[in-house]
Amino acid sequence: MKKIVVTGGAGFIGSNLVRSLLEQREGKVIVIDNLFSGKEENLAEVRNEIGFERMDVRDLNAILPVIDGADTVYHLAAIPSVPRSIEDPVPSHDTNLNGCFNVFHAAVQGKVRRLIYAASSSAYGDTEVLPKVETMIPRPKSPYAAQKVMGEYYARCFYECYGLEAVALRFFNVYGPRQDPTSAYSGVLSLFITALIDGKNPTILGDGEQSRDFTYVKDVAGLCIKAAHAGKHVAGITYNAGNGNRHTLNKVWSLLQKIEGIELPAKYGPPRSGDVLHSQADTTLAIRDLGHDPKYSLEEGLRLTLEWYRQDRAA
Repeated sequence: MKKIVVTGGAGFIGSNLVRSLLEQREGKVIVIDNLFSGKEENLAEVRNEIGFERMDVRDLNAILPVIDGADTVYHLAAIPSVPRSIEDPVPSHDTNLNGCFNVFHAAVQGKVRRLIYAASSSAYGDTEVLPKVETMIPRPKSPYAAQKVMGEYYARCFYECYGLEAVALRFFNVYGPRQDPTSAYSGVLSLFITALIDGKNPTILGDGEQSRDFTYVKDVAGLCIKAAHAGKHVAGITYNAGNGNRHTLNKVWSLLQKIEGIELPAKYGPPRSGDVLHSQADTTLAIRDLGHDPKYSLEEGLRLTLEWYRQDRAA
């Protein structure tokens, strides 16, 4: 049976990926997570079907034997926050760069066939051209964005220097079940949905006309697995992992009110430091090379996410 390792597997995207891997019977799944932002309860109902190693990717000696001999490593472990990287840059640097290097190095030492690296659409910065195409020169606006770009360079270099089949996927604004709404750095849709459930007016930072390529988490998990199965020609390449659409925050909040059948006008605050105004993925390459085929519309994804949050509250 193939050995599959997911770093950051107790996090929001990671725990959804773990479920998709189990559903598709990809092999023996082992999660590496230090539970800094991940939660064991995110894996509660599948805990007996996976291996779990509570360790930090910054500890090379700890992760080496876990990664050794794996067929595929999905590297999602990170401190995934633009504002946190600005306010407190050292931990972000240490995890997102030093930890990332350790995972790549351990993959080479352990003769891993393929590594899927979770890159970020923040690499594009505020380039005016839409949609964002992978050939654009990166213009990171935050330490987090710069760190994730460096991970893409490592993916290419480790393929060219050591033969590790690394593929980088630039995640756009991923949303869905298990996204933590309690953190100060939470994704905007998780905050919107909890405000909706609580009957409270959300606060939108900026004028709400900033737009994002919101991508349902199961579509992202599916693309990760497709990238792991694609031919060797995709190694060393960076791909956009978005839907190819964009919606303003005002539109999303309006849609959520419509779904719920209520009116809760949003409040507005100052823009958040380091944020980009508009983001939209050109998915041409991912469709061509990886078979990317997003299944979930924004409304369908929001309905499923809202349903999960309600059930989680009732549990």
